[in-house]
Amino acid sequence: MARLNLVLLLAVLASALYLVRTQYESRRLYVELEKATAEARKIEMDNERLQVEKRAQATPLKVEKLAKEKLQMRTVTPAITQYVTYKDEPAAAAPAPGGAKP
Repeated sequence: MARLNLVLLLAVLASALYLVRTQYESRRLYVELEKATAEARKIEMDNERLQVEKRAQATPLKVEKLAKEKLQMRTVTPAITQYVTYKDEPAAAAPAPGGAKP
């Protein structure tokens, strides 16, 4: 009878330790899940913010401003427009004087 009691005691202790270990692992996994969920929310918010910034940067006014400032580009006018013609073209197809086409 003492052996049976000892075996049952060991079985109870083993199951208790297993239960404690399982609960610990469950809590650890839950904390990791919460951290991952929070990180996903943060990434989603960053993505939305970046999409808004992307739309703001792509406006025509912003693009024109950057082209003028960084690329030293200027607005097209007939005074600075250069027309390319072939040497073999007849004289009638040449551009009108003053740089503008009729």
